[in-house]
Amino acid sequence: MPTDSQQTIHPRTGMDVDAFREDIKQHLQYTLAKDQYVSTEWDHYHSVVMTVMDRLHDRWIDTQQGYYQQKSKRVYYLSMEYLIGRLLDNMLINLGLQDVAADAIEGLGLDYDELRETEVDAGLGNGGLGRLAACFLDSMATLGVPAIGYGIRYDYGIFDQDIEDGWQIEKPDLWLEYGYPWSIVRPRKKYKVQFYGETNASKDGEGRMHFDWVNTHKVNALAYDTPIPGYRNEVVNTLRLWKATSDEGFDLKSFNQGDYIDAVRNNLLEENISRVLYPNDKVFKGQELRLKQEYFLVSASLQDAMQRFKKQFDDLRKIPGQMAVQCNDTHPNLAIPELMRVLMDEEELKWEPAWDIVTQTTNYTNHTLMPEALEQWPISLMSNLLPRHTQIIREIDRRFLNTIEVTGSGGEGDKKDRMRIVSNEMNARVRMGNLGIVGAKKVNGVSELHSSLMKKTIFRDFARQFPEKFTNVTNGITPRRWLRQCNRPLADLISDRIGDDWVTQLDQLRQIEQFAEDEEFQDSVRQIKLANKKRLADYIRKDRGVSLDPHSIFDIQIKRIHEYKRQLMALMHAITLYNRLKNNSSADIEPRTLLFAGKAAPGYTMAKLHIKLINSVAEIVNNDPDVSDTLRVLFLPDYSVSLAEKMIPAADLSEQISTAGMEASGTGNMKFALNGALTIGTLDGANIEIREQVRPENIFIFGMTVDDIERRRQEGYEPTGIYDSDEELKQVIDQIHEGYFSPEDPNLFHPITNALLNEGDYFMVLGDYRAYVDKQAEVEQVYKKKSEWCRKAIINMANMGHFSSDRSIRDYCKRIWDVEVD
Repeated sequence: MPTDSQQTIHPRTGMDVDAFREDIKQHLQYTLAKDQYVSTEWDHYHSVVMTVMDRLHDRWIDTQQGYYQQKSKRVYYLSMEYLIGRLLDNMLINLGLQDVAADAIEGLGLDYDELRETEVDAGLGNGGLGRLAACFLDSMATLGVPAIGYGIRYDYGIFDQDIEDGWQIEKPDLWLEYGYPWSIVRPRKKYKVQFYGETNASKDGEGRMHFDWVNTHKVNALAYDTPIPGYRNEVVNTLRLWKATSDEGFDLKSFNQGDYIDAVRNNLLEENISRVLYPNDKVFKGQELRLKQEYFLVSASLQDAMQRFKKQFDDLRKIPGQMAVQCNDTHPNLAIPELMRVLMDEEELKWEPAWDIVTQTTNYTNHTLMPEALEQWPISLMSNLLPRHTQIIREIDRRFLNTIEVTGSGGEGDKKDRMRIVSNEMNARVRMGNLGIVGAKKVNGVSELHSSLMKKTIFRDFARQFPEKFTNVTNGITPRRWLRQCNRPLADLISDRIGDDWVTQLDQLRQIEQFAEDEEFQDSVRQIKLANKKRLADYIRKDRGVSLDPHSIFDIQIKRIHEYKRQLMALMHAITLYNRLKNNSSADIEPRTLLFAGKAAPGYTMAKLHIKLINSVAEIVNNDPDVSDTLRVLFLPDYSVSLAEKMIPAADLSEQISTAGMEASGTGNMKFALNGALTIGTLDGANIEIREQVRPENIFIFGMTVDDIERRRQEGYEPTGIYDSDEELKQVIDQIHEGYFSPEDPNLFHPITNALLNEGDYFMVLGDYRAYVDKQAEVEQVYKKKSEWCRKAIINMANMGHFSSDRSIRDYCKRIWDVEVD
């Protein structure tokens, strides 16, 4: 007879340690056919994932049934990127099972920390855009927003980055090498996506034109679903990623004739669509593949959304009340002509009612102010790949241009040319940003500054034409991952003082400001920070063989490597400190560890040269006994969400030093401040709102503003004059130029110094250098005063409530989606 304790164990659903442990054992044996003698670390991890999934499935099914029964308006979030990172901790925290799982795993003789390190990062994004999308998924589930995230299941995510001889080397990201146990394939959720072909026009008996897209090449989009649980609220939403599969199957005839290559060629070409994240679009084939990816995402996602809608509704006019389509940047803006095509060609609506539906359903988030970063597709490419959509886009453009009034004064003479969707030039291009604005219900920027500049600069004409369309939703971060998960000791300290409501109501953190000068609380915060720094130092010592002083200032800049983000300026400050120490070994310089991490786009030669320079400077500085006890420089390779989770809790100083007006928002700045780092930064992106929240005396702001930069450009910016007038700057530039850091190749870094001195220093590195160096000196003086530094850090943490992605999603629901949240 079974005992009472055995009878109460529910392996698949139980939320206690015994049930969780038993479920792990059963999955190891019955799902993976392994035992204690042959199982690997991956097998144990896989068994734990299956155990967590068991506890998600009922909640997942119940959530989706609830949305259906309540006829909830759905949010369809379209993004080419989702940088979701590792999921084990996140899933367990949101289910309230982290401690239960840890005890169960340790009860089996396994180490929880080692087990979670087995998980690979799902690197389905290049940086901030994809991480933002992942934070939004977490917040939508936590707030109970009926939402689905749509993306692409790339076989290879963002490349793995190795550093060889200081250079970035790209290697394939094999995140699916052993499968991905968090996802479930949905064989019945398969849609045909069409490319190429031509359109045939005909008239019906009433004289109305009909268009048929014929002779197309078809590719299947197969759905893979990952559950996205909310925080302890029984809600589980879905991230649905599409994989491209062949519509034709295996060519048995060619195979039987001995031509294996022909037998699989079509399959391979079609599956290339979801093969790799964002191919290099510098060549025509790369452009075509990327455009294919964007339409593949849009077509499959809208087919899925329309199928869901039509299960419950017959009246297409109800679409805006049941669907909110959010395009995350320009990449999914093909949703506008695609939805028009579906409504007119398949549902047989006339243009006007179809357009009314589209313009009340789709929305566009802009993420950049740089015109060169806004997608523009050659019309020749578009018309070949998507001939019907090209017709629709041209008609949207024609009708839109007819609504524009031009006065002929005040620079309006070329207004229509600026606002055209299809540019008026020999090699015409489809401007995807313009298409997004014309076809969207709402267009939002991602910080107050960005949204304001968007209306004043790149989309000035549109803001005057459609003032009601433009709004702002400042980006945010999920506190579940970026405090509760990545910095558990700090999270526990906060909860001990104010309770744990802050996990879903980040504004509650304001309560800890009352402890900003409390010696006991300060001491606890300092000890946690030191422990995090030691943990990071141990990781670096084991991984890179470099020893760091955890008592030094951990000065960290982690983000995509780009000239406008100005990693170069941070490095030039390090060289300045190096020179001061070399000139005076007893100089009063606070010990500092400058850490960089980030990836450069494979085709971005200058950014890759910056990585080489960082590593070359590190080689000199770290091996110079005159300075190595005071100054360290290090580039950590293969930046990822998981690496960020190690670095952010350990940071003392957060580098947010982009050229003013070029960073749309940034979210790294928010993550650092939430974990008790102070910010040194320009008045750019969300730095402005952070300053408003934490107050100016608790952030280190320096440098030119957007207006200053515009004025300097108009007056004639002269970087050589700055170079000649600043001896420390001159020495730094000369050292880089003359090969001090590259003695084996003295000319190696000439492209960098040429860009600064001879090519106009477009990103104003020299213009902000002195203000930056002086502000860093102020940082040192404050850091010496441990109590004052800690007080400022606590004030920063306490005032990060505004930057929760929960607040961002509430703003989207209210200002854009018309979805009610509690």
